[in-house]
Amino acid sequence: MTEKQQTGASGEAATVEWLRRHGFMIEALNWRSGRDEIDIVATRFDRIHFVEVKTRHSGSMTSPEEAINERKLKALRRCAAAYMAQHRVRLEPQFDLAAVESMPDGSCAVRYVENAMQYGW
Repeated sequence: MTEKQQTGASGEAATVEWLRRHGFMIEALNWRSGRDEIDIVATRFDRIHFVEVKTRHSGSMTSPEEAINERKLKALRRCAAAYMAQHRVRLEPQFDLAAVESMPDGSCAVRYVENAMQYGW
């Protein structure tokens, strides 16, 4: 596994832990539809959350939030629609962002942004 892959995996693991501590049920990890992928699918209350995880090293030139572009958003929407159709989901969908900062000591700080698309994501 490359360093970049390890950083991403640690960010996803930290996000799963954060979600569970905050009452989310994890439904799927790294769910794929063709070339598109959703990092985490989780449910809580009456919503299904499609979570994009972006991890950066502490002090990185760009923030995790800056790593999202329109192409990624379109892919996420396509993949979420495929997931909902395949699993016959009737819950209200929500697109969230987990912006994770990887610290020098190996720990991760998770900033969770619900309804991230509504905030210009």
